[in-house]
Amino acid sequence: MRTEGSVVLITGASSGIGNATARVLANAGYRVFGGVRRPDTATKVHGVEFVQMDVQDDASVVSAVNGVLEKAGRIDIVINNAGTSLMGPVEATSDAEAKPLFDVNVLGVLRVMRAALPSMRSNRSGLILNVSSVLGFLPAPFMGLYASSKHALEGLSESLDHEVRTFGVRVVLVEPSFSRTGLDSNAMQTQAVIEDYAVDLGHSMNAVRQQIREALPPDVVAKKILSIVRGSHRLRQPADGRARLLSVLRRFAPFGQVDKSLRRAFGLRA
Repeated sequence: MRTEGSVVLITGASSGIGNATARVLANAGYRVFGGVRRPDTATKVHGVEFVQMDVQDDASVVSAVNGVLEKAGRIDIVINNAGTSLMGPVEATSDAEAKPLFDVNVLGVLRVMRAALPSMRSNRSGLILNVSSVLGFLPAPFMGLYASSKHALEGLSESLDHEVRTFGVRVVLVEPSFSRTGLDSNAMQTQAVIEDYAVDLGHSMNAVRQQIREALPPDVVAKKILSIVRGSHRLRQPADGRARLLSVLRRFAPFGQVDKSLRRAFGLRA
């Protein structure tokens, strides 16, 4: 359990889940630093100090982490929230579209953890909380690159948890379902068009938009993160009721049942 007054660094803190989490933790008494690419244009959040951080730039990440360490003396909690998304057929996805997504969603997390871990190991204490998704354990037609990046994040996080627990550091995966954020509602689309996929792609995008309209706000995930920070360690933490249900179904329901349910959810033909 990490108590009030602990020092928190959150990436992607300018909007969505990151912004909501920064606000919730600051209000709960944590000292919060929010990593953003452009601190001068980010909307201020009471109790949150923004620091310049581009998770795609190693020097930027190291500078941000060192700046927090200089100001606060330690980093108790790292929340890797920065992410990007992409919709479209796997076959239509170019290298130029795939590489930036993995650079943010996987390598960006790696950069931040690599920069923060020396201090955590030295202090023999720390919590790394990586924001994954239900698509970290489920497939996602027409979101295959995003899903694969979250699958990679889950493997990276679980492996790291084994490596660092000797030093008093633990890793947690937070797994939200769709939420009403810019990441989900404004996902980029692949540029190449393959007409054979057009009907299913259209149905799938409509289904995703409908799920986003019905989704919970990012504050729900932020409050879940606060409970994780305050609570005992558990590696995988579904962030909402729908995510918990999907987690249980993935583990225990017959494959055929899950497969059919997922195709319905994405508007695909049986």
